Amino acid sequence: MLGKFFKRTNWNNRENMKLSEKQILFAQNSLKLMSYIFSEGYSWTYGEAYRTPEQAAIYAEKGIGIENCLHCKRLAIDLNIFSPEGEYLTRTEDYQKFGRYWEGLNPLNRWGGNFPKKDGNHFSMKESEDSPYA
Repeated sequence: MLGKFFKRTNWNNRENMKLSEKQILFAQNSLKLMSYIFSEGYSWTYGEAYRTPEQAAIYAEKGIGIENCLHCKRLAIDLNIFSPEGEYLTRTEDYQKFGRYWEGLNPLNRWGGNFPKKDGNHFSMKESEDSPYA
C-alpha cells in the first residue's frame, strides 16, 4: 500500500501536498535526524511529539507554547539529546549542529533554536512556504 503512495506522491510539489503526505515526509525527515544524532555519537529520547488541542491551549495560556501549534498536526517533535558521555543537553547551542542538519533536509523544516523564543530541542515542518507557524 505505501509503495503506491510513494510512487504517486510528488515530494517536490510541497504546496499541493495533503497534510497526511506532509506528516509522512516529516516522519521520514525525523528518522534521518535521529539517525544523524546517533551517527555523531549522541543519543536521544522522545520529548513531546503529538499534542492535543486542549494541551496546546493550556500551554498557550501559560505562555510556554502557542495554541495553533504544529505538534497538534503531527508536524513537530521535541527530542532530548544526550552527549556521547551521557549528559543531557539543555542549552539551545548544544543542539545547533542538529538544527542545521534538520533545516537542510527540507525547505519547510524549522529548528526551534532559530525562533525568537529559543526552543533548541524542537524540530518542526511548516505547512507551507508562507505559513506563519514554524
